[in-house]
Amino acid sequence: MLRRIHKLLDQADAVVHYNGSKFDIPTLNKEFLVLGLPPPSPYKEIDLLKTVRQRFKFPSRKLDYVAQQLKVGRKYQHQGHDLWARCMVRDKEAWAEMETYNKQDVMLLEKVYSALVPWIKDHANHSLYAEALVCPNCGSDHHQRRGYAYTKAQKYARYQCQNCGNWFRGGKNEAPGPDGKFVNL
Repeated sequence: MLRRIHKLLDQADAVVHYNGSKFDIPTLNKEFLVLGLPPPSPYKEIDLLKTVRQRFKFPSRKLDYVAQQLKVGRKYQHQGHDLWARCMVRDKEAWAEMETYNKQDVMLLEKVYSALVPWIKDHANHSLYAEALVCPNCGSDHHQRRGYAYTKAQKYARYQCQNCGNWFRGGKNEAPGPDGKFVNL
């Protein structure tokens, strides 16, 4: 199982998780090290718990609570530690229930991710994989030009994705002046 997970991570451009930066990924890395596996190729981590902590003031930051607040579902309810203990003694019914729990967790995470996409800072950039201008967060080509985005020395067309709501800018400097740059004197 760990070798299959390693292979999946090695092929990934990005991995979406909830508290995975502090728990899942370090735990997997420890297991890879113990097995003598090298680090998987670099991938972008999109930790939705970090987004929830940085951008919102929910009374609880648990995945189940956030999902319910967003009205996208809830976690599968199970017996807690007892289920884990039964799995450790190879109880087939417990493993079937654990599979149900994990599948529901993945589907719920995907729904929460879809709701949070325009709020995720430093998201993996979908536009790097597209020929045309697309939303960096969701990859949609349905966007509307909405003014300009300015840096200290440059001016870019600003867009809002009509699919997810994310704001982004074009890649071409539209500032006037020599070579499209302003210079402080």
